[in-house]
Amino acid sequence: MIQIPIESMNLMLLNVGRAQHHADWNFQNVSSPFIRIFYIVEGEALLHLPEVDVRLKPHYLYIIPAYTVHSYECHGRFVHYYLHVYEGFKHEMNLQEVYELPTEVEGGAGMEQLFEYLCSQLPYAQLPQPDPRSYDTSAQTSDYVARYRDMELWEKMELRGAMLMIMSHFIREASLRVWTNDERMKRVLEYIHSNISYQLNVEELSDIAHVTKPYFIRLFKHEFGISPIQYINGKKVERAQLLLFTTNMTIKEVAYTLGFSDQNYFIRMFRKMTGTTPQEYRKRLRH
Repeated sequence: MIQIPIESMNLMLLNVGRAQHHADWNFQNVSSPFIRIFYIVEGEALLHLPEVDVRLKPHYLYIIPAYTVHSYECHGRFVHYYLHVYEGFKHEMNLQEVYELPTEVEGGAGMEQLFEYLCSQLPYAQLPQPDPRSYDTSAQTSDYVARYRDMELWEKMELRGAMLMIMSHFIREASLRVWTNDERMKRVLEYIHSNISYQLNVEELSDIAHVTKPYFIRLFKHEFGISPIQYINGKKVERAQLLLFTTNMTIKEVAYTLGFSDQNYFIRMFRKMTGTTPQEYRKRLRH
């Protein structure tokens, strides 16, 4: 069973605020590298997700996982609190990879007061305007991440407590994702996710599974449909995309952070898996 220790949940608060709309909360094909949470105060709206439409109603919490393409639809008065939470890199397996999170949960007593407290403590964390195109860029997200990192430790502790209280409502009703029932493969996945920033080879993974290298390769491909190296490279590219989006690290620094001693090899692998070079990927995001 793969779980995230609470001390490894590196949650960063990017934005929090209270918004009032009058049939003007209508944005299409929104997708962000952070988790969005809404607490509805008054009115109703529609949230269009890839597989379902959800009617947002008062006194309920809603969560949209990172990188989920979605749209909003609002035809009247609509008041809600919003919270944007970014998961850092202390642990490779993030919440949405480990848990099947419910989209909707009851807010419970004190939820509005909790959001009011966050807003009062962080008035500068409100969005400048509601249109995601105004803030959903790599440069803006980098600024928000840097702002959080520059806070005093006591501030981060207070924010972390509040964020965990809100997230706990979703975790309480979540279920663990089952990636594999093979205990050997569970150990291997945990090792890969915990050491994705280092060089990994099939020999050490087969030792962790306590099987021979040829048998391990066949077993891994049977469980996950791809080879161990393809899986590792895929996870490294995912991490690289996040680093390119949220930091100003050079391509060389990104490659080194992910355990690549050869920058050119990293660029070739990135292009093979994404169809674009790291430089082109970053340029497109910041256009």
